[in-house]
Amino acid sequence: MAKLSQTVLDILRDHRDSIDRLDAILVYTLGERFRHTKAIGKLKAENELPPADPDREAYQISRLESLADEADLPKPIEDRINQILSSSIERQITANIPKVLSKLG
Repeated sequence: MAKLSQTVLDILRDHRDSIDRLDAILVYTLGERFRHTKAIGKLKAENELPPADPDREAYQISRLESLADEADLPKPIEDRINQILSSSIERQITANIPKVLSKLG
């Protein structure tokens, strides 16, 4: 491996620092997103609303796929975005389970 100049090493470090910062932003943003989806699930359960909203889900999938395309994200990342949406829906359904069980008796 060729000896790298300090300039190259500095640029590399700056890129890695940015990636580390962005990774932290992603994690905390996902945490905030899941707190909101949990709250939505609870609100739906308390007000006897259906946990799934197919129109909203279809809109979100389409919107996020468009954003992913605009951002030039690779297909595996788009798949992860869809997994996040699915996980959000599952959390809302899970929030409704105690309400449903209490009605059963």
